[in-house]
Amino acid sequence: MGAQFVETIIHTPVMLSRVADSLYWMSRYLERAKHTARLLNVHFDLMLDQPHGTAAQYRQYLLASLQLPSDYDKTQDDYSLTRWMALDPDNSNSVRACIGVARENARQVREQISSEMWEQMNQIFLFVEQVNIDAMWESTPQEFFQNVKTSIHLFQGLTDSTMLHGEGWHFIQAGRFIERSIATAALIDVFFCPKYHLPQETIDDLQVPDHLLWLGLLRSCTAFEAYCKVYTVELEPRSILEFLALNAEFPHALNFSVQTMRRALQGIADKTQSERSERAYRRASRLHADLQYAQVDEVAASDLHAYFTGIQRQCTGIHDAIYQSYIAYPIVADQLVN
Repeated sequence: MGAQFVETIIHTPVMLSRVADSLYWMSRYLERAKHTARLLNVHFDLMLDQPHGTAAQYRQYLLASLQLPSDYDKTQDDYSLTRWMALDPDNSNSVRACIGVARENARQVREQISSEMWEQMNQIFLFVEQVNIDAMWESTPQEFFQNVKTSIHLFQGLTDSTMLHGEGWHFIQAGRFIERSIATAALIDVFFCPKYHLPQETIDDLQVPDHLLWLGLLRSCTAFEAYCKVYTVELEPRSILEFLALNAEFPHALNFSVQTMRRALQGIADKTQSERSERAYRRASRLHADLQYAQVDEVAASDLHAYFTGIQRQCTGIHDAIYQSYIAYPIVADQLVN
């Protein structure tokens, strides 16, 4: 009986780390799919009546925001862009691929999530798997992207309302908001610092009007209406920077996202009561403090590209700390037996 007891102790942390890993990545991949669907939806809405050259240049902004090469041969027109970024199973960042990986992670922790969550996950998965690119294109791609966004929003709402807000829920929150923080920082960086991401010939002959660029950035963060409530309908770069980077009340702003991520990591630390758990929480707290007390004039006067790539690096560091603390930490059997 003693040997059996020791074996249980040794294997339990591994099982729990795998559960945390699956919940974390389930959430990250769903957030990634929703972000990609939203950016593509905004692209089609804004470029509907625009000249070919303008649409091609905006497509470069979109690809750079998703950290993809702008000259990739599968994205030379909107049809190929949609096929590759929405439905191509061989593209690991396509909407279909992300939802497929999210569902697989959910399946591995089926006992940890609610029946409502699992049913909604399956509905999202089956909807995307059954879509045909030509049929979608003949109707409207926007309808597909809107359905994806709405379905994932519903899943996230079910998560908050049907799941215990314990350690597993905190890992889901951490994954969701670390993914959102990285994606938002990359998006702001591209629109405010295009010279680091777009071909020089595009910068020299930019055909996309400024108001379309700023509207596209705000809508890509679902922020246009909220921005107008805080400021005005005038799209002023300084105000957009302040809102998307430093606002503490808007869910897609960096400050809000990092704050929510920090709270999730604090929740995990409170549950685990381990010295390891402080590592990720401290990193998130430092990043949140930088955003919470930053002034927009100071941020605007700095090297914006370095600023936002720095935020992405810090989020990657938080991710690494999560893995070192909870998922990939070494388990020493001798210490556990003793």
